[in-house]
Amino acid sequence: MVYLDNSATTRPDPEVIRVVADVMENVYGNPSSLHGWGGKAERLLKQAREATARILGVSPGSLVFTSGGTEANNMAIKGVAIQHRNRGRHLITTQVEHAAVLEVCHQLEMMGWKVTRLPVDEAGRVRPQDVEAAMTEETVLVSVMHTNNEVGTIQPIPEIGRIVSRYPKAFFHVDAVQAFGKCELRPREWGVDLMSLSAHKFHGPKGVGALYIRKGVTLSPLLTGGGQEEGFRSGTQNVSGIAGFAKAAILAEARRGEAVPRWLRWKGEMIEALTSSLDDLRINGDRSAEGGAPHILSLSFPGLKSEVIVHALEEKGIYVSSKSACSSKGEKPSSVLKAMGLSDEAALGGIRISMGWTTTREEIRQCIDAFTEVIPKLQHVMKGVSK
Repeated sequence: MVYLDNSATTRPDPEVIRVVADVMENVYGNPSSLHGWGGKAERLLKQAREATARILGVSPGSLVFTSGGTEANNMAIKGVAIQHRNRGRHLITTQVEHAAVLEVCHQLEMMGWKVTRLPVDEAGRVRPQDVEAAMTEETVLVSVMHTNNEVGTIQPIPEIGRIVSRYPKAFFHVDAVQAFGKCELRPREWGVDLMSLSAHKFHGPKGVGALYIRKGVTLSPLLTGGGQEEGFRSGTQNVSGIAGFAKAAILAEARRGEAVPRWLRWKGEMIEALTSSLDDLRINGDRSAEGGAPHILSLSFPGLKSEVIVHALEEKGIYVSSKSACSSKGEKPSSVLKAMGLSDEAALGGIRISMGWTTTREEIRQCIDAFTEVIPKLQHVMKGVSK
């Protein structure tokens, strides 16, 4: 099996699995309890917070652990909108965000908030000047992802941060779920007020994430109760999952310097091999090392349906995806590719290849061979059908 769907989820690292299992077995106390077992669990949470904070260059107290990226995004967007609704009811986002942002904005829109969804260029990148033009005195939040989960394009986060900082009533949220472990993240330097992370995107456990909340930012909590996580997120913490999150974060940062050049090299090899051997192929997103994620390659085959390609490759033992795993079921064209200007036909034939720590050069070679065998056969069949 060649697994190249790491943007959907990654295989948990063996070291992470050992940490999670050890904590589940030996540190099962409630971190809110006053006795020694509770204190031991609380110390683990403190260590996990400190380790993650060091990587991001933020204070440990600014990190809140969540059940994943979706909750972190909901907490950031709804938390700001509800807490600061008297400041204004205008939100700005882009047309290429993950559903965990777009659907939250839609829900708030149905409740009376105004939402501006900014267009992107053909690479999938929002223009900072469009953010500036959309800002009003009613704007309370700008939410722009760092790395697009489908095509890998990196957004101009520092430039947008500088723009938002000129509006005292507005906050800046960044969904960095696809970026952590692959790109350097500096939320404080970039003027980011809120940043979402998810462990299972960097070889950690599913069901645990984090939200960076800049000191001084107040949010209306989604979950109220016992007041855990400084009142931002009540509920007994998932201590073993959080320990796994921190271990995966440490490993991701340690391996990033070696992994990124390797991914970029293999990405270039795939582009060169596939463009030279396949017809009617389009490379989506920014393919440069500076403007695109090193681990994601997005392809389109107009005239073919992505679902058919995915299953044909699966028969060869190659596992890739069409669009985001959260929205891949059904035959609707990718909204991200449509926003980038692709036709319905091209957007229906979008395929995403995404690498992880465990990816090998031999697997990339097998992937190339499978594509060069499968795609011409499918194209031949479709030409016969259309006659």
